Amino acid sequence: MIVTFGEIMMRLAPPGYQRFRQARTFEAIYGGGEANVAASLANYGKKTRFITKLPDNDIGLACRAELRSFGIDTDYIALGGERLGLYFCEKGASQRPSKVIYDRAHSAISECTAADFDWDKIFDGARWFHFTGITPAISDAAAEATLAACKAAKKAGVTVSCDLNYRKKLWSKEKANKVMTELMQYVDVLIANEEDAQDVFGISAEATDITKGEISLAGYKSVASQLVEKFGFSKVAITLRESISASVNNWSALLYDGKEFCHSKKYTIQIVDRVGGGDSFGAGLIYGLTENYTAQDALEFAVAASCLKHTIEGDVNMVSVAEVKALAGGDASGRVQR
Repeated sequence: MIVTFGEIMMRLAPPGYQRFRQARTFEAIYGGGEANVAASLANYGKKTRFITKLPDNDIGLACRAELRSFGIDTDYIALGGERLGLYFCEKGASQRPSKVIYDRAHSAISECTAADFDWDKIFDGARWFHFTGITPAISDAAAEATLAACKAAKKAGVTVSCDLNYRKKLWSKEKANKVMTELMQYVDVLIANEEDAQDVFGISAEATDITKGEISLAGYKSVASQLVEKFGFSKVAITLRESISASVNNWSALLYDGKEFCHSKKYTIQIVDRVGGGDSFGAGLIYGLTENYTAQDALEFAVAASCLKHTIEGDVNMVSVAEVKALAGGDASGRVQR
């Protein structure tokens, strides 16, 4: 059983590539970092359990039903609180970036209490726990719940992974550093993008300019080494996004286990929907590691899975293990399958 914990929200998006000011209708779906990971892993055939708090109303129950439709165990989701958080997503194109506006104040999970989650029961039979830096950023209450979950996971002998996922709209770099530093002592596998380590821990890559899409592999090897030295992680994965435009990105990643580095092949992606790209990478990496893949194979699976997610509308990566393996194995032609 793989357990994830965090906030799931309703995503409201204008049709196609319309701007907010053009929209007269919004498509409603559900998504959130840890829920996206659970859904991807469920698609791969893994037993997954998602933990959150949802309002006890028709919207909250509809969200829970959506999670169940993926095969995710929702038995330990707490019900109560005022509302489900929202986020509005305007998809970018070419040189126009995507935009996200959050409306999540006073969401049910942000006002959770210790009584909402029986972590000993939640982790019974679990082998892996995953959270992101978004969850403790939501509120002090959510940060306390995340810490309690991490402590219970380690007590139960569960492997813990974290995707740093720094969000400047949720908290300051100073508070992120303080809270995440405490949580890192419980983390075995850290996942970060090309900016997270600098934003949260002040560890930057040399010869890199994110805005120009210039990524230094050597610089990020140094970042991974410093993270392992500072926190003692068993593994650090860093995704490397070269943003040519909002529509075209180069995508690869590296993985470091304290001794050896792995670097994946690089994909040039024509983006359909960028949201959930990092979550799909995290899910792919967890899948590979729990399937006892070699470090290189686990990394290649994760990067290929995420590459495919960028071509799929919505938050969730709707792909199979076979499809990911085909791409990771070199079949990137995109030819019609008949």
